Amino acid sequence: MISGLVQILLFQSLGELVCKFALPTLPGPVIGLVLLILWLVMRNEINPDLASVADTFSQYLGLLFVPAAVGVVLFLPQLKANALAIVSALLGSVILTIATSAIVVRFLSPKPLVLDQ
Repeated sequence: MISGLVQILLFQSLGELVCKFALPTLPGPVIGLVLLILWLVMRNEINPDLASVADTFSQYLGLLFVPAAVGVVLFLPQLKANALAIVSALLGSVILTIATSAIVVRFLSPKPLVLDQ
């Protein structure tokens, strides 16, 4: 299990280094996660220690939402005052995301074969 934790921390550290010196616009942990995924794809397997750590983390993933929930409760008056703007932004972003995804899927999907009859 220690080996899996060290692997995760190693890739997070690599991501922080890449963020610091090459890609300052992306968060280091995100870069580290992408590097870890690429490494796992290249190896074509997940070692048992890493899988064990990932399973343990995923069991307690819900705890990561507690600070966000506390923040929502803490800023509830501001959220109520700006509810229309927040809802508009959320709906607009959802609509734009769905439309963009549909355009990308249409662009990347193979063209249907039309048979003359």
